[in-house]
Amino acid sequence: MTKLSLIAGLTLAAFAFPALADAVEDGANDFKKCKACHSIIDNDGNAIVKGGKTGPNLYGAVGRQAGTAPDFKYSEFLIAAGAAGAIWDEAMITAYVADPTVWLKDKTGNDAAKSAMSFKLKDGANVAAYLATMKPAQ
Repeated sequence: MTKLSLIAGLTLAAFAFPALADAVEDGANDFKKCKACHSIIDNDGNAIVKGGKTGPNLYGAVGRQAGTAPDFKYSEFLIAAGAAGAIWDEAMITAYVADPTVWLKDKTGNDAAKSAMSFKLKDGANVAAYLATMKPAQ
């Protein structure tokens, strides 16, 4: 790596981290729309966000296979998407929340697939960035 490319990379990183912090903060605020159905409860049972139980707990969702959160009964379609290799990451969450049924049809290849999640979030990138922070410390 040349000195110039290292400097360019560090400069870009300096600008990226504040943007990421803003996205996470905005995502925490946007998550208020989600907590009617979802909560975020850490592995020790501490409520980070108290919410509903209609949807699964979203703690540790990023990096988890779709349809596999413990103590939640998923639809056959979301389980099938996970079995086909869908692992939640920020991009996948963003696409899913934009239109869950369209996402499921795409991931499963089944035109009959539908989501139990009727809510759509036009721009879920900030919520996805926020959820990426909701995991055990490493």
